[in-house]
Amino acid sequence: MRALVIDKPGQFSVETVPDPTPGAEEAVIRVGAVGICGTDIHIVAGEFPPTAYPIVPGHEFAGEVVAVGGQAAGVRIGDMIAVDPSLFCARCHFCAIGRGNLCENWGAIGDTVDGAMAEYVAAPAANCYRLPGHVPATHGALVEPLSCAVHGFDVLPRQLGSHYLIYGAGTMGLLMLQLAIAAGAGSVSVVDVNEARLAMARTLGADAAAVDADQLDRPEGWEIVIDCTGVIDAIEDGLARVRRGGTFQQFGVAPAAARASITPFRIYNDELTIVGSMAVVHSFGRAVDLLGAGVIDAETMITHDFPLAEFDEALRTFRSGIGRKIQIRPTAPRRP
Repeated sequence: MRALVIDKPGQFSVETVPDPTPGAEEAVIRVGAVGICGTDIHIVAGEFPPTAYPIVPGHEFAGEVVAVGGQAAGVRIGDMIAVDPSLFCARCHFCAIGRGNLCENWGAIGDTVDGAMAEYVAAPAANCYRLPGHVPATHGALVEPLSCAVHGFDVLPRQLGSHYLIYGAGTMGLLMLQLAIAAGAGSVSVVDVNEARLAMARTLGADAAAVDADQLDRPEGWEIVIDCTGVIDAIEDGLARVRRGGTFQQFGVAPAAARASITPFRIYNDELTIVGSMAVVHSFGRAVDLLGAGVIDAETMITHDFPLAEFDEALRTFRSGIGRKIQIRPTAPRRP
């Protein structure tokens, strides 16, 4: 089969590699679509410590089951599925208390083992979630990022009528926007420096969208402020916008060495809560249900698709900030 192989940081090519065969409890999936996310960019650059090279990236994917192992339960040949890429050890302290996303031996398909930037990929059958019949693989590949957003809401306090401020109108910010609306927000405001992204936030239901929170008419602040950028200036600004008794969530990924200033007295005096949200845990199946129910405008979220051979062009498009979710279609017919 053909696969995108990153041989070492900064060096990748489409190569012919052996087809995967299913282990006893695994399925092999013909990949219909795989999304590109920031983690893939870090892997290409050698900035994601868990990754060992060479590796086939790709952890946001969906497709058709074409083979199953003898002990693979709950999945059949012909099923259209999305795959939770998480590979938890099930032995460590965090797995034992149900917090596998913090697993001491954490791994993931496409991050630590070969992933879905390929025509076929193997995955544990237990990680395969059947898609509703009306959901194509292209939409199904959104389940993984959506499941991260669902987990983000799991660790937020929720009260009907709360007012939300979201920093960042990229894929994750727009998913959080749509979930906040579905969760009964009183209003949702969005801040981004990209005017085109702000326009899309308005289209998807934002009550207000601006390049600076000073332009938003809410001097008392917001009950929930979510950073989806990982940018220190945005984080520090967002911390200052939380209403007394409110919550700030760090959802965006900042560089490990980055530092942001906080005001300890204000955290104490205003009883602020600061919470993080990392990856997927107990949220994948609910993300499938939400996608199937139309809570997310999947078609609008996907703006670009490329064949496997044009991965470098897909990377350039991603880095340019153009569009929203960018996908690779490994098994689509090759372009003329």
